[in-house]
Amino acid sequence: MQFIGDPEDTIVAPATAPGVSAIAIVRLSGKNAIKIANRIFRGKDLEEQATHSIHFGTVVDPTDNQIIDEVLVSLFRSPNSFTKEDCVEISTHGSQYIVQKIMKVLIGVGARMAQPGEFTKRAFLNGRMDLAQAEAVADLIHSDSAASHHAAISQMRGGFSKEIEKLREELIHFASMIELELDFSEEDVEFANRGELNKLIQNLLAVMNPLIRSFDLGNVIKNGVPTVIAGKPNAGKSTLLNALLNEERAIVSEIPGTTRDVIEDEINIGGVQFRFIDTAGLRETSDTIEAMGVARTKKKIEEASLLLYLFDLTLEPIESIKEKIVQLTDTGTPFIAVGNKKDQAEDLLIEQFKLLPNTLLLSATTKEGIDELKETVLHKIQLDEVKKDDVIVTNIRHYENLLRAKTALIDVQGSIDSGITNDFLAMELKYALSALSEITGEEITTEDLLENIFSKFCIGK
Repeated sequence: MQFIGDPEDTIVAPATAPGVSAIAIVRLSGKNAIKIANRIFRGKDLEEQATHSIHFGTVVDPTDNQIIDEVLVSLFRSPNSFTKEDCVEISTHGSQYIVQKIMKVLIGVGARMAQPGEFTKRAFLNGRMDLAQAEAVADLIHSDSAASHHAAISQMRGGFSKEIEKLREELIHFASMIELELDFSEEDVEFANRGELNKLIQNLLAVMNPLIRSFDLGNVIKNGVPTVIAGKPNAGKSTLLNALLNEERAIVSEIPGTTRDVIEDEINIGGVQFRFIDTAGLRETSDTIEAMGVARTKKKIEEASLLLYLFDLTLEPIESIKEKIVQLTDTGTPFIAVGNKKDQAEDLLIEQFKLLPNTLLLSATTKEGIDELKETVLHKIQLDEVKKDDVIVTNIRHYENLLRAKTALIDVQGSIDSGITNDFLAMELKYALSALSEITGEEITTEDLLENIFSKFCIGK
């Protein structure tokens, strides 16, 4: 994707979602934003007004002077705006006809339609924020839980960027010393103490490794937790899904094999979005359709971040349950062995079940134990272990660059131990610095990379 037109152009786009609403906002940004808005505004002369001021008036079509709407116009003069350019926001009534009409007349008097993410791209290019912060804007817009909101707002305010900048600054010093040694190679002098460099790398890795490990949790926070409900036919999987959602989402029947396809729905638990997936019962079957459902169940289990495996305590013997829990443990997927129908089960089996690892008792029909299950799944993803100020990596691009930087630093350590020449050492340090710099955009010059990042934004942001 290529942005159309000159970056010096004044761009315009709706800043609110399409659809009928009380208010809609049309946003402009660029050196001529105020002048262009003034051409269609009837009220005070906008070019004479102060920054961060709001003005009432009407918007007209300059071709025939017909009034389009009564509006409020907000002015943000450079550099005190989101993009660090002159910005104008026109608040109109929420009719899509009005919004499109205003867009049309603004384009007719000199603006051009913004591309997806172009406002935030300009904020980045103009130094308003670094690239990691810019990407957090999109995450903030799409946050659908307290956890994803907290992670995005922390990153947008520079929490992650500060950690990366600390790493870069310390590494830049040693890289410059190695470069200096190359300039004086004939003098056989050492400006960069190899022991101190090795110690620095160990300290850097000690900071980077927790960031890298945090991505698994960060990915869960950002995208939600795919949680599969599995078990034998009639174990109560659909009943459990309905109990969790507090609605009749899945068909419940005493006939085994009722659920033949996956049924998904989301629920927010403790500020985290969980995507619960009800699946076909696991059993051998000659029914072609049911067999397809079983195959899909197995695939979903492989992809799950968390597995709730249900046991019907009125039917399954304890030895069979023990054997299955061992199998679940061997898969490596986090799981909870859920003993269902505790209200109907024998006391001895309940006591034996409690002694097994990763177990929880409930009755999906009566909803006894549902609240405890919600607390357990939240604890299972270890979100309660995250401290308020912890920096969490939620972006796959950041994760990949941290891995690249880690690999390069380990190579530097190996080079120091083997006494490799300074030119190779300098090259490996540059690899590490480049990987860290790409996270915040310090050295990004590739337009294709920027286009790929900002094309995922919504228009108007």
